[in-house]
Amino acid sequence: MHTEMIQNALTHSDTSELIELLEDKSLPIEEVKAIYSAFKTDKLVVGQVAMNLSLRTSVYERDREYSPIMVELLIDIASNPIDMGARWAVAKNPHTPVEVLRHLSSDPINLVRALVAANPATPSDVLEKFFNDEKIVRDGLSGNPNTPPKLLKILCDDNDKMVRMRLAENRSAPKEIITLLLNDTDFDVSKAAQANLGERA
Repeated sequence: MHTEMIQNALTHSDTSELIELLEDKSLPIEEVKAIYSAFKTDKLVVGQVAMNLSLRTSVYERDREYSPIMVELLIDIASNPIDMGARWAVAKNPHTPVEVLRHLSSDPINLVRALVAANPATPSDVLEKFFNDEKIVRDGLSGNPNTPPKLLKILCDDNDKMVRMRLAENRSAPKEIITLLLNDTDFDVSKAAQANLGERA
């Protein structure tokens, strides 16, 4: 059914129909690729393909929906100049290859760098580089499982409650760092640290 609709939309260059199809995360990835290949110079379609890949990926179940086609699309979208905004979806996707994340870590758009900083697939050497970046970028480090402990320790004293909150909830942060947050001035932060330690006991 989908294939026939896609063929029809491709024949008539009906992007509105394709965009509607791409809103469905259960659309087969092969069909997503067919749409992207035919319309990679259409900003709206490229943006919606990126959104589709984002919708079908769970940060909590990282192996779900993984496929070589998804990786191929993520790599292509990352270097597609037609839609700079689509790069944020690539930056936050846990299936994005490390070399693409390295490339996006120098992106001129701070939101893209911020999402790379929060991506659990980003290696620690790239995360270290972000520590001297803008606040919006630095904030992503506190919840990332790959952030080096020496940086997490500094973030314990961050003025922003949300930075400390994400750190308190970071399951990969060393126990001694989470322990420091038990006495945080903010009740929510200390409570999150207590819950984190409780789950490890």
